[in-house]
Amino acid sequence: MASGPIPAAAPSSPAAEKELAELYAKFGAAHMIPLWTQLGELMPDEPAPRARPHVWRWSELYPLAQRAGDLVPVGRGGERRAIALANPGLDGMPFVTPTLWAAIQYLGPHEVAPEHRHTQNAFRFVLEGEGVWTVVNNDPVAMRRGDFLLTPGWNFHGHQNATSEPMAWLDGLDIPFVYGNDLSFFEYGPDGLSDTSTPERSRAERLWAHPGLQPVALLGSRPSSPLAAYRWEHTDRALVEQLALEAEGHQATVEPGHAAVRFSNPTTGGDVLPTIRADFHRLLPGAATTPQREVGSSVWQVFTGRGTAVINGVEHPVEHGDVFVVPSWASYEIRAEVGLDLFRFTDAPIFEALHQYRQLTLRGGTS
Repeated sequence: MASGPIPAAAPSSPAAEKELAELYAKFGAAHMIPLWTQLGELMPDEPAPRARPHVWRWSELYPLAQRAGDLVPVGRGGERRAIALANPGLDGMPFVTPTLWAAIQYLGPHEVAPEHRHTQNAFRFVLEGEGVWTVVNNDPVAMRRGDFLLTPGWNFHGHQNATSEPMAWLDGLDIPFVYGNDLSFFEYGPDGLSDTSTPERSRAERLWAHPGLQPVALLGSRPSSPLAAYRWEHTDRALVEQLALEAEGHQATVEPGHAAVRFSNPTTGGDVLPTIRADFHRLLPGAATTPQREVGSSVWQVFTGRGTAVINGVEHPVEHGDVFVVPSWASYEIRAEVGLDLFRFTDAPIFEALHQYRQLTLRGGTS
């Protein structure tokens, strides 16, 4: 039943209070809630996220994924041996933020995760290892250390480990956004894989992985990137060149000692997925990002190095493999102790499309 404070202008006599209580009872029975009892919660002065800053340690994540590999089979029904990172502020839901899902997926030697498709957009980021191929719409794509790989929504996909060694990686999806808005569709594919070959380069890369060039036969913008894999050697080279140009006196980095690249859709120049932005950051020893806040949440994984994530004023030491989350409008800054490489994904495309995105630089003004 709805309840709340009596408005300031309301009469305070016992009879009036009784009548107001009866009105609130009738609101509740009619499934109605008066705005004046909810305004501060529904329309706060600034975002007040339920999600909390949190760090998941790779030293804990990987052994747990290994143990799941010993005990939990991969096959039809469960589909994936993926362990979601559950934000401690989201009441036990398997969500890293209200819009984003992150998980560690583990595939043992010679295992196959069967094909399926869903409306949720997905990607994979490989922290270490190789030997798994993800098959996206009949196109096998090799997964290797540092690679960023896409599975846009409603594309059939499965995985196979072609080696005698296990492999784990970070999965990112927009599951909470789709779940919260009742948008989900799911469909099983064949029990096996549509293509079990293990090519060095996928067909998508052969078509789209040529900088600045698009195949004329396939011209036209697409909501998701048609490039299935963004290879580590290209990411690394781009960061190296930014820092080298900075050292030569050219303006090439985000901030002193901080190089960054954004993974983009070659057909539009925009984000790789309609709901997810992804980028990669390199900080030289002693460098730091400018403290800021932004609408929407972000998830980071340390690829190499060691440093500190300062979130809402609390310092969190982070190192290789650790995953940390920055909730909406939380202040954050990243400091490198030694050289620090970080992968990041965010829900910014959703809020930019809705004209709700906002960013505040805490030193130097607002952008």
